[in-house]
Amino acid sequence: MNSSGNPPVGAPSSSYVMLISLVVALGGFLMGFDSGVIGGVVEPVREGFALDDASVGWVVACLTLGATLAMAIAGPLADRYGRRPILMLTAALFTVSAAGSAWAPNADLLVIARVVGGFGVGGALLIAPMYIAEIAPPEQRGKLVSFNQLNIVLGFSASFFSNYFINGAISEDGAITNENAWRIMLGVETIPAALYLGLLFLVPRSPRWLASRGRTDEALAVLQRTSGAGAADEALRVIEESLAKAASASRARLGDLFNRRMVKVMAIGLGLGFFQQITGINAIFYYAPTIFEMSGADRDSALFQAIVVGLVNVGFTLIAMWLIDRAGRRPLLLVGTSLMAVALFTNAYSFQQATYTLTPEVAASLGESTQAALEGVTGQEFGDQRSFVWALEAAASPLPPEEGAALMGQAQDLAKKALSINGTLVLLAICLFIAGFAISLGPVMWAMFSEIFPLRVRGLAISVAGFFNSAISYLVQQAFPVGMGSLGPANVFAIFGTFAVLALLFTIFVVPETKGRSLEELEAELVG
Repeated sequence: MNSSGNPPVGAPSSSYVMLISLVVALGGFLMGFDSGVIGGVVEPVREGFALDDASVGWVVACLTLGATLAMAIAGPLADRYGRRPILMLTAALFTVSAAGSAWAPNADLLVIARVVGGFGVGGALLIAPMYIAEIAPPEQRGKLVSFNQLNIVLGFSASFFSNYFINGAISEDGAITNENAWRIMLGVETIPAALYLGLLFLVPRSPRWLASRGRTDEALAVLQRTSGAGAADEALRVIEESLAKAASASRARLGDLFNRRMVKVMAIGLGLGFFQQITGINAIFYYAPTIFEMSGADRDSALFQAIVVGLVNVGFTLIAMWLIDRAGRRPLLLVGTSLMAVALFTNAYSFQQATYTLTPEVAASLGESTQAALEGVTGQEFGDQRSFVWALEAAASPLPPEEGAALMGQAQDLAKKALSINGTLVLLAICLFIAGFAISLGPVMWAMFSEIFPLRVRGLAISVAGFFNSAISYLVQQAFPVGMGSLGPANVFAIFGTFAVLALLFTIFVVPETKGRSLEELEAELVG
């Protein structure tokens, strides 16, 4: 590509499409990094800003709140101004957010910085796969759209590596200390964000968007590199026919998405959006180090186990990219959601079998008066976290208010120290869950979002479906730390597992196969 964004003359079309798809999909990398990096700073931020469970949930979930709001407007903005300018805006937002998060002197400003990043996440999450689907030949579309999901998981994995190595570099007299390590973890993202913004200047506009604005010569020039010189004229003809049909109808409105003809595709889109998040993927990713600490790992080991999870995610996403245009979308969903259900119920079983026993050594570290109040709890075995925390509450009630509040402020930490669990089984179950998600709901949902909606309402429909998906993600992230404390890990994972079973049934009875078919063919079949 040259500096004007025009395709280079003589470049092979397949290489050119792959190159620009990879560049655009870097937005997914930033989304994954921004989302994953918070897992390594949850506990330092909790301690540094003295946050309770609900406040921790807000700091983590506010990114998704920003993404949810962005998804309400990103699609229409991309339809009006083009895909590339909106992607450039997301890159700028990522850069500002990373710098602001690293600087934030209090929790409120950290939240504001992360909400700004959330706007970048929402825009990149919607527009990158939309753009790629509009330049990709039908036979390569699933694989190329999956580049976005691959980059998301690479971003997650990179954030886990970054957190682990920054944590390992902490020293009392070095540049990285316990006090600033979490800020460095959040600030690292400014580097890939700035790179993404620069590379987007080399990307051409979407040929479908250009054709919709009457810029057919520019659209044809792009299609000659993406579809090949021989197929470009036919591809442009099909696009123009589709646009002509859309032009003969009224402008897309929200109500158009819920008329009788759109019921089927909206049910598929909203259903996939719901199940992708309600099964707990972002709760598990965002809180992965915390979950591993709850299963008995120290902080360094928990961060390393998060790396293992990230590598599993990358590996199985690559497998999904290889299979999605070979095996099809439905088989991946059927296998993946089945694995997710098994893994989640295995984790529920692991935590159900766990025991909580406060040892005399841990009790002795809490001070004489608190140790005395805990005599009835020390040495007693509890079958779940809720019972253990309730016992702590009962022991804290006779204490002076300040001492009682201090004791309950350490409840989560004490629960981790009191826990006896098969940590290896927890790690294996989480890896199995991630593998199932990475070959199914992760890449398939976004691929199908870019395929099933008619061109005339595609931007609006993807915004609505993405908004709904992001809203569910926000609710799960916000509720997860509170649910882990009140319901206990076993019940939370059992709830996620139940939704995974429902996702499997939804796939069996509702989701169609879209493999190897043009966007126009799918529109004719699903909408008419």
